[in-house]
Formats: sequence, C-alpha cells, structure tokens
Amino acid sequence: MSAIHYAETKYGFDWGAAKIERCFSDSKKGWVVLCLETPKHKRGNMVQIYVTKTGKVRISDAHGEWLKIQKEKS
Repeated sequence: MSAIHYAETKYGFDWGAAKIERCFSDSKKGWVVLCLETPKHKRGNMVQIYVTKTGKVRISDAHGEWLKIQKEKS
C-alpha cells in the first residue's frame, strides 16, 4: 500500500487526487470560497464551496448549485 500524497500550498493543500485552495474571501464580511479540484472536476468545472460567517455552506460547480435532495412526504 502506498502513502497518500500530501503537500501544503500557498492557499491550501493537496491530498491524494484532491487539491483544495482558498479562492476568494472577505475578512470583513466573514465569508470564504474554497475551490476543490480533482481529476474529474478540473479548472472550468471545479467544485466551489462557499461558507458564510454563520456556517452556512453552498456547493456549486460549472453546472450550478448542488441542492439538497428533498425527502418525499408520506
């Protein structure tokens, strides 16, 4: 079994096939956007994770925001 690649970058880190970096942030308003790249989600289709100062999380990619799956009412 081989070790998983890990390296810190200027704005994030690489972990195995994933590259996670802080793309945008606003320290006054307290929000941050993290960008996640993998071999299947490269530039132009990277996953963006938006986090507000209250902890709300929104995830999107080139196709739009990822929404929660609504449970059917019985």
